[in-house]
Amino acid sequence: MTLRRVIARAAGAMLAAAALALSGCGSDGVSASRDVDVRDWPAVEKAARGQTVRWYMWGGSRAINAFVDRTYAPVLKERYDITLARVPVADTVDAVNQVLSEKQAGADPGAVDLIWINGENFASLRQADMLRTGWSRSLPNARLVDWDDPAVANDFGVPVGGAESPWAAAQFQFIRDPSRTRAEDLPRSYADLRQWACANPGRVTYVAPGPGGFIGTRFVKGALYELSGGADQWARFDRATWDRHAPALWAYLRELAPCLWREGATYPRDENQLHGLFANREVDLSMTQATAGPATLVAEGTIPKGSAAFVFTANMIGDYSYVAIPRNAPSPAAALVTANVILDPFLQAAQARPESGFGLGFAINPARVTDGAARQALRRAAASRGPGATPVADLARSRAPESDPRYQDLIEQGWRRNVVGAR
Repeated sequence: MTLRRVIARAAGAMLAAAALALSGCGSDGVSASRDVDVRDWPAVEKAARGQTVRWYMWGGSRAINAFVDRTYAPVLKERYDITLARVPVADTVDAVNQVLSEKQAGADPGAVDLIWINGENFASLRQADMLRTGWSRSLPNARLVDWDDPAVANDFGVPVGGAESPWAAAQFQFIRDPSRTRAEDLPRSYADLRQWACANPGRVTYVAPGPGGFIGTRFVKGALYELSGGADQWARFDRATWDRHAPALWAYLRELAPCLWREGATYPRDENQLHGLFANREVDLSMTQATAGPATLVAEGTIPKGSAAFVFTANMIGDYSYVAIPRNAPSPAAALVTANVILDPFLQAAQARPESGFGLGFAINPARVTDGAARQALRRAAASRGPGATPVADLARSRAPESDPRYQDLIEQGWRRNVVGAR
């Protein structure tokens, strides 16, 4: 565990202990006064009135932060008299450590009502039994979610199990500047990328995998898929499979490194830094997960006008992000209402539009929406992706599922040891 995480956990434990001293705790660890039944939705809405929902979420995107504040906060206040307190964290693991520290201290209520979460962070809290379960499919708007889709019902291969509700869909993509790179010259696989990078030394790099560099982890994982023959074998954890294929992954990345920006001596810490290198023409490719394309980044002036997204022919990892409610949430009723609000078709349409700053895909199935105006809003949002967006057919053909979350640390720690440490 890094020093930053140790400090965060220790601080969380002290805060949690203080909270415990001020609050009672039921025999099951959940205060009876906060024991709401999602099946009685009018009672949930009544209990939520006047509450504050403390939503812990990655705060690294100014555009996403602004969208949450200007879109969800007014709706929650005007419709339900709920105050949204967005709590930005540098990495979702910081919110996870807060909840785990509260568990260790026996704090109920805790500090966190809602977390933007997926992957290994979700798996950690499920394993610790620190998430409310059995609620997500009972939300009024849950009927709009295609729970039969394995990509929705499983988070990094872990069954959602009613413990989280989807917010948006994302998929890994590259960004190019057509004034610098022609479509016909683009790499369309990781093998092509190595050839392309070495033919154009210093003109490409990727984000360092790890905390804050999730998109870099996803890039490396896609390479693992290609080198090992596909994604299917990574859906369930098997150490022998990892041990068999990991050496080829590290060899590929070591061979790629001398052809990268600064010869692989250093890597961008996050996608914002990579966008900056791309905008300054230090590299010719950037990365995104926005299915709406790079229009938001262009509108902000973050990357050049005319920038366009593209994908390889396979192994472009896509998944859903979710919201989850800790078992010791201080305002679970407000958290339930918030989770339901973000599935509202009009708000799903708003978050999918490039100008939202979010630009991710729908968490709901538009075919399940019966209201005519709402369906029209979803159609307009889908049509607003812009000329720089990856064609929907290309996204679908190239999409690959996420792997078991237990591979995450192996990839991130192994990269630091076998790629960076091998220099």
